[in-house]
Amino acid sequence: MLAFKVVSVLALLSFGGFSTFLFTMCQSNTALETNDSVGNTIGTRFKTPKGYTRTFSDSLAFGSYLRTVELQAIGSDVHLFNGEVKSNKIHAGILKFDVGKKDLQQSADACMRLRAEYLYSQKRYTEIQFSFTNGFVANYGEWRKGKRILVNGNNVNWSAAGKADTSRTSFRAYLDKVYTYAGTLSLQNSLKATSFAQLQIGDLIVQGGSPGHAVTIVDMAQNEEGKTIVLIAQSYMPAQEIHVVQNLSDTSLSPWIVIEENARVETPEWDFKANSWKKW
Repeated sequence: MLAFKVVSVLALLSFGGFSTFLFTMCQSNTALETNDSVGNTIGTRFKTPKGYTRTFSDSLAFGSYLRTVELQAIGSDVHLFNGEVKSNKIHAGILKFDVGKKDLQQSADACMRLRAEYLYSQKRYTEIQFSFTNGFVANYGEWRKGKRILVNGNNVNWSAAGKADTSRTSFRAYLDKVYTYAGTLSLQNSLKATSFAQLQIGDLIVQGGSPGHAVTIVDMAQNEEGKTIVLIAQSYMPAQEIHVVQNLSDTSLSPWIVIEENARVETPEWDFKANSWKKW
């Protein structure tokens, strides 16, 4: 059977996020949002620390798109799918994408959402495709033509049950279908591993599991010594608005996070194993 997204706290405590989970549960509920300017995008709100320069990204590349993603107003709270406010306030900014009304858009889903929105904005519809846990590839190009995905246990097939629909509403329905049957394991297995030296904005940090976690590098900068810092965006459990996370280990650098080869990446709600880099 395909794995659905029902995860208990006990399951979470049995995986690698144990120490991070306990740490974040003990954090103050006071908002830690620190914005360097009044900009309304990732690229304008967060200035680089002294000595760092943003890495190059072609104007049509995924990285440039992420830098232009709009943010909600400074001081906004992260909301869950049911309208409640996220209690663990570890965000530095919130991206202006809806979370939906169901508990679907969790961590891997947020990564897929950002990639899908980029390709959608470029009208590269047939490139929008994601693998389900069982390996079935859900291509949005087929969905736009009116085909729909039928799931019967572990058997998944296309059906000509629908009508051609190019609306934004249909696009969101497609994403919800993907969220239901894809997750961190399918994301980890379907993407290409990459090296630290080849990391770019838009690459992911993924640890597949039940639960696992996945985040997107939404900005990157380096200094003259080659030290690399990044901004990381995530959703979490339960489904919530996509947000840029704080650096709780070094508040003077926050929200920028230092990443290094062969080193764990510590985020407020998950510690990733070393070299868990993935590329679309």
